[in-house]
Amino acid sequence: DVDGAPAIRISGEAFGELRTKRSFENYHLKFQFKWGEKKWAPRDRPETPRDSGLLYHVHAPPGQDGRTWARSIELQIQEHDVGDLYAVGSTIAVRAKQRQGTKPPLYDYDPTGEWMFFAQSHGMSGRAVKQPDNEKPTGEWNTVELIAFRDDAIHIVNGKVVMRLHGPTRIDTPLPTPVTSGPIILQSEGAEIFYRDIQFRPIKAIPAEFAEKP
Repeated sequence: DVDGAPAIRISGEAFGELRTKRSFENYHLKFQFKWGEKKWAPRDRPETPRDSGLLYHVHAPPGQDGRTWARSIELQIQEHDVGDLYAVGSTIAVRAKQRQGTKPPLYDYDPTGEWMFFAQSHGMSGRAVKQPDNEKPTGEWNTVELIAFRDDAIHIVNGKVVMRLHGPTRIDTPLPTPVTSGPIILQSEGAEIFYRDIQFRPIKAIPAEFAEKP
């Protein structure tokens, strides 16, 4: 038990994954997380942020192509960066704008921006930065939600939409191929973290409170 309720503890001591046996599509996932105290080499310096992550639309077995993290879309769970995108060996589009004065460039989610494809390949980071920052301080429970419906995905932190994404695509196939389902992974990545109150429900539409207003 953690704070009086059952929780999953991921020690972070080894880099690895907690992967569902099943594949999922068209769903609303909601859970809470809280950072623990322990950090492990090589990410144990005081200034190094605690790190984990939620990988969805996973489309490779563990360790394939020598990769630490399976090809997927990542909803980042890292101190100060919860809700960011990493397109892990895949590609997906986000409306974004380049942050002024950043080298290499950082791209912030901006619903008024142009669509831009992100991919963690060919030397690119594959990262889009969530906006706004709606994370609670380390030591408090944060609520994270993921809506994955057809070609759309929505990252939600503590009840607020921080990124909308569209068109998840495989890039390890003979032609680019949509990927809208797959197992789900929680990462173990050098920091102790607790997950609890995991709720999962299939959906037939994006929930009204998170749908884009016309």
